[in-house]
Amino acid sequence: MSTQTFSPETAKDFKIIQPETTFGGSPIEPIRRGLPKITQSLCPECIRVIDARVFEEDGKVMMEKTCPQHGYFKDMVYSDVRLYLKMENWSFGDNRGVSNPAIPNASRCPDQCGLCSMHMSHTVLSNVDLTNRCNLTCPVCFANANAAGYLYEPSLEQVRRMLTALRNEKPVANRIVQFSGGEPTIYPHFFEVLRMAKEMGFSHIQCATNGIMFTDLEFAMKAKEAGLHTLYLQFDGVCEDIYQRTRGESLLDKKLKCIENVRKAGMKICFVPTIVKGFNDHQIGDILRLALENIDVVSAISYQPVSFTGRISRKELEAKRFTMSDVARAVHEQTGICDPFDDWFPLSCVAPFSKFLGALRGEEIPTLTPNPHCSMGTYLFVDKNKKATPITRFVDIGAFLQDLDMMSRTLGKQRIKFFSKMKAWNSLRKHYHEDRAPEGLTFAKFLETLQGLMDKEYGRGKMEEQGYTYKTLMVAGMHFMDAYNYDIERVKRCVIHYAAPNGLIYPFCAYNAGPTYREKIERKYSMPFEKQLEMLGLKTEKPVLVQLG
Repeated sequence: MSTQTFSPETAKDFKIIQPETTFGGSPIEPIRRGLPKITQSLCPECIRVIDARVFEEDGKVMMEKTCPQHGYFKDMVYSDVRLYLKMENWSFGDNRGVSNPAIPNASRCPDQCGLCSMHMSHTVLSNVDLTNRCNLTCPVCFANANAAGYLYEPSLEQVRRMLTALRNEKPVANRIVQFSGGEPTIYPHFFEVLRMAKEMGFSHIQCATNGIMFTDLEFAMKAKEAGLHTLYLQFDGVCEDIYQRTRGESLLDKKLKCIENVRKAGMKICFVPTIVKGFNDHQIGDILRLALENIDVVSAISYQPVSFTGRISRKELEAKRFTMSDVARAVHEQTGICDPFDDWFPLSCVAPFSKFLGALRGEEIPTLTPNPHCSMGTYLFVDKNKKATPITRFVDIGAFLQDLDMMSRTLGKQRIKFFSKMKAWNSLRKHYHEDRAPEGLTFAKFLETLQGLMDKEYGRGKMEEQGYTYKTLMVAGMHFMDAYNYDIERVKRCVIHYAAPNGLIYPFCAYNAGPTYREKIERKYSMPFEKQLEMLGLKTEKPVLVQLG
């Protein structure tokens, strides 16, 4: 391990602990802070690895690169350089990946995935695609059986193999799995897969869904009984014309019906809006307000600026590119709830929580260590009148996180329960200002809520009903890369992974962009669309694809 200077405004002399190698022995280069800097990217045309320069221009962060064969490319990475640099200042060091990499002695990223020995993060959230069929035809989707001409639908045994690979990761087994697609709820063995994941020890099970099947209350109740905890609900706006253009039909009433049924079934929802500049970015505030209105069932929003696949003109790229700092600005302008700079932090800043809990429990637990430019967010604490207060209003977040990180180093590995070390937790009281906190949020309740956020056993169900935790809404943005803004340093630190029937595990932005392993995997483990539909006894339909824009 080595130390690295940590230099946010509040703590110039704070040192982070930075590992020198992965568990597989590959050297780890610390995150390059500041601008300009050189990184490795991809040519959007031929996908070869090329150098890229990241620099400031007119208050924005830009990436430029030149392919020897296809020429010069330039794209915006962040619309606000100040926020970009802040994200780098709140990263607490890298992880060491997995100690049992499927691809040992790797030397080239991103074309030796598996996970490989170069990868610096273990799996925090895994994705298992159950099908590329869907009951919608969305042009903004990664997977579309109709357009691809083949059907990818793994068997139950293949799904079990994927889940086994995730649970076998060392030193930290994957605990949070998301079933995705296509539309996972139309997979013929959906409930069996949920039960399988529960039996295999996944502590949090969710599905990425358009919500149509959950308009049936019986379906929602069966999913809950089988082990489903959370819906990652596609939610692009609060107006029907948005859905007509992005999803091909009117869906708002179905989304609202889904919310009601999930409430009755006792599950949670994370809204997932795909944001396209000039198309639905004006809906960001309305989506947040709807989440607050349904705070009893909606626990998070993950705004996802659109990633572009295939070729796109420079003019169109500039017109539609929406960055993480644009999300922060839109939330502020449309709701007034969050400051576009002060209230946002990279999701990697929560790593001290995991380190601290792991030290208290004497075990390795999942730790978010993505690149600080992959995502950012803030936590809103919501009172009984549904008024939202950002955590930064009553907690000195910077000093709080630094103290957590320091304590995790000194506690050592002790097998003690979460609250049996109250002395350690109480030492954090100096960073908490109860006079500025939302009504009813005492320091004790705040600590209980933190426990609920990190341990789902305390954050849902009967514990929540008994008032154990305070209502919170995580508001986050996750910008998945495309070939135009690809940064290999981000891929190496990815914490959101896909499991495949070949037993390998792939980072999200390698699976869906860049080398796009999705296409290779699906083609290898599929058959012609019409043939497999016939075997499944399903109708073959030729849908009309809706053009976005």
